[in-house]
Amino acid sequence: MQLHTLLLNSWMQPHRIVHWQDAICKLVEGEIEVLESYEAEVSSPSVTFKVPSVARIKKNIPVSKKGVKFSRINVLTRDNFQCQYCGERKPRRQLNYDHVVPRRLGGKTVWNNIVTSCLPCNSRKGGRTPEQAHMKLLKKPEKPYQLPLMMPAVPIKTAPESWKFYLQAVPYLDLAFG
Repeated sequence: MQLHTLLLNSWMQPHRIVHWQDAICKLVEGEIEVLESYEAEVSSPSVTFKVPSVARIKKNIPVSKKGVKFSRINVLTRDNFQCQYCGERKPRRQLNYDHVVPRRLGGKTVWNNIVTSCLPCNSRKGGRTPEQAHMKLLKKPEKPYQLPLMMPAVPIKTAPESWKFYLQAVPYLDLAFG
């Protein structure tokens, strides 16, 4: 059985996706409440469960991560999936990160030298600084103190039908993860 369960936080927002077996364990341990189920059932000698499709986590989960590590997805999140040169928001596969001071000029791969860039702007800037390329940064890159928690990567078009109601309240989901 290749079924997954969409876990919502206590505020009913998508939090993460788990295998149905993990959802059953969380249900038995009292950590979740089931909101939607698949038709499929699993049984033990003493109990039968419908496989959870959507469940809500009972305890509160923090709304931000602290101690942010440097990574491509964290740079994209810090910059709100928006090119820091032209200002366009795009799906992550159409974005990369750009060294403000290029590596060939001594620039390092650190928070205060990396910004999100769309592919056309990155190409236009090339191996130059923004000033040399006559481009302006929307904001100065800095290491964030915290980032918002990421929504799970779910293309709404291919999500199970029972998930769609809970995903439709997240308008940037396909933008960020498409």
